Amino acid sequence: MSGYCDFAPGHPLHGPYHDHEYGFPQRDERVLFERLLLEINQAGLSWETMLKKREGFRRAYDGFDVDRVAAYGEADRQRLLADPGIIRNRLKIEAAIHNAQVIQRLRDSHGGFAAWLDAHHPLDKAGWVKLFRRTFRFTGGEITGEFLMSLGYLPGAHRPDCPVQARIAPLSPPWMAAAG
Repeated sequence: MSGYCDFAPGHPLHGPYHDHEYGFPQRDERVLFERLLLEINQAGLSWETMLKKREGFRRAYDGFDVDRVAAYGEADRQRLLADPGIIRNRLKIEAAIHNAQVIQRLRDSHGGFAAWLDAHHPLDKAGWVKLFRRTFRFTGGEITGEFLMSLGYLPGAHRPDCPVQARIAPLSPPWMAAAG
């Protein structure tokens, strides 16, 4: 998505995301869950819509607390379906709850979400998509690819000449470390 480097800098929403988050490696479970939830909800919509609704998602999904979301019941589902601050799509809401439960299980099997990602790296995009489809809900090729690119597991978040890429390089994102 190197074209992002052309229009995001200076934009009130895209600029901060491009300059400080996109492509930067992350380990924090809440950050990983947030990014997955936002990427899933972005399907069929623009990323700008997601950035505008980000705070609404944060409030609606208890600060992206995996354990709280994993425990959501029918009352929470109805609350989310009625919340204009988020994307009110039953399949996406169900995916968020299910995926939070999956992340809980990844703690037991791998020590956490980040450790699970690390255990499977490096995979090519097709391999990642296959793995995500087996593991999570609502994670097709675009969602999986953008999720992994946004966290530094796949290349392409920034052009090689983008100043942000130069700031990311010393952090040794997984795709860069694998490339040698």
